[in-house]
Amino acid sequence: MKRLEGKVAIITGSTSGMGRETAYLFAEEGAKVVVCGRREERAQEVVEKIKVNGGQAIAVKADMMKDEDLQNIVDKTMEAYGTIDILFNNAGMITYKNTMDIDMEEWRNVFRVNVDAPLMLAKLVAPIMKEKGEGYIVNTGSIAGTAAKWGVSAYTASKHAMSGLTKALARDLGPEIRVNAILPGAIDSEMLDSAGGADGDAVAPMKGMSPLGRIGDGREIGEVALFLSSKASSFVTGQLIRVDGGVDA
Repeated sequence: MKRLEGKVAIITGSTSGMGRETAYLFAEEGAKVVVCGRREERAQEVVEKIKVNGGQAIAVKADMMKDEDLQNIVDKTMEAYGTIDILFNNAGMITYKNTMDIDMEEWRNVFRVNVDAPLMLAKLVAPIMKEKGEGYIVNTGSIAGTAAKWGVSAYTASKHAMSGLTKALARDLGPEIRVNAILPGAIDSEMLDSAGGADGDAVAPMKGMSPLGRIGDGREIGEVALFLSSKASSFVTGQLIRVDGGVDA
């Protein structure tokens, strides 16, 4: 039995990496997927692959820094499918500057993408989920939200904020809506590439600290998102789940 049969899932940042692999997995499990990202061509490619494999999906071009684009995601989803069951706030932004070097505009942009956009989308979908009596919100945090080790000040601070936002939303939106966050470690993605790839100076130590001795892949994040978006996790809310290869084990 497909675990998300008939469910409608919005996945932001789903044109590459973790979001894309989660979109494929959710479609395989029966969900109608809304693929969101700034690059329309890439979004359409993900949609076409889902359709070729027998799934259902639409693409919505969206910039997470534009409120009107966030509203459009919800409007297009309701127009196409009439409801929303799952929101996976996966889109993210990183900048490689410490607290003394980053300018305030760059700082605010990171927070707009990593914190403000997830909050706005949660506020937009919550009434829909509340009315139907069930809903799932999954946020992408980071192990950078548990410590400040990597010199990426705005990203680190925003992911700490995401952890707090996840707990606040879980408290405010229950019992109908369950809200949890995934805290990835080093995962094969464009963001990882921007840090020099799996063997770059920022990533290689994390791989070395993992008992598994490797980085993760996007589908491994998708599997956890699937668990948190289904009845299999029916007594799980407000949790921050590390998916990091055990770097602190």
